[in-house]
Amino acid sequence: MDQIRVTLPSGIELDVVDVGPRDAPVLIFLHGFPESHRTWRHQIAHLSDRYRCIAPDQRGYRGSSKPQDVASYTPDKLIGDIYQLADVLGVGNFTIVGHDWGGAIAWGVALTGQMSGRVRRAVIANAPHPVGFARLVWTNRHQRESSQYMRMFRDPANDALVREHGLGGILTKAFGDRLTGTDRMEPEERARLTAEWANVDAAFAMLNWYRASPMYVPTMDEPYEIPAEGGPPPLPPLTLPTLVIWALEDIALPPENLDGLDELVPNMELVKVPDSGHFVPWEAPDAVNAAMDAFLARTADAA
Repeated sequence: MDQIRVTLPSGIELDVVDVGPRDAPVLIFLHGFPESHRTWRHQIAHLSDRYRCIAPDQRGYRGSSKPQDVASYTPDKLIGDIYQLADVLGVGNFTIVGHDWGGAIAWGVALTGQMSGRVRRAVIANAPHPVGFARLVWTNRHQRESSQYMRMFRDPANDALVREHGLGGILTKAFGDRLTGTDRMEPEERARLTAEWANVDAAFAMLNWYRASPMYVPTMDEPYEIPAEGGPPPLPPLTLPTLVIWALEDIALPPENLDGLDELVPNMELVKVPDSGHFVPWEAPDAVNAAMDAFLARTADAA
């Protein structure tokens, strides 16, 4: 997929895929860690005859701007990038689509966009709601244990490993072969991705998404109860039509993340995908495409 270079008012430059009819409803796709816009390659190919599909390499990734300071990756700036991108591309209203860290930003874009009316729908794939995740990481041993890698990513003691081996070094330390070992990624895609991890500036920029996040991950021996301070953020319900796609074999995000989600997202449709791991957009593309087709058709009036 060809990309264009877009300069935001903030000065951040993003490489962006922008395909599909210009008068069609707009879908903005946000990838997660440690990937790129190509997370959504199957969905963009499937949908771009009917929708204008916009997919940036977000700040810190691939050829996009890679500021090296942690403060450049706070959630407000990452959310702001998406609105600035829409403005520069002349997009008024849009549907936000996100996976993993892109899903975390998509929750934020949707929550702010429902107030302004700019965001009409949301599609979230294997990205926990910030309130639900904050609860679970305190109270659920499985989720807390699965999230300890975040503490590793934030620890500057690992910086020498990253400088010597790029992102691949710390990924191997954190996950072994579980991240991209026996998964369903095409060999040429995996080769391209692992080559990109060698860029040390990009490696630190990607890790800065974790280092700038206000989300606290307790150690395994801290109490299994929500603290009086530093617990779930006080967020309003997301009332937009929202599709949540959840792969059930995700080793980092167990299905308990879905418990109580309907209270936080009352206008939610949930599609569970068995026999798929965390990277569901390309591990189970047919299931994701079918779920998006049905949801976007049913909610067409909202667009």
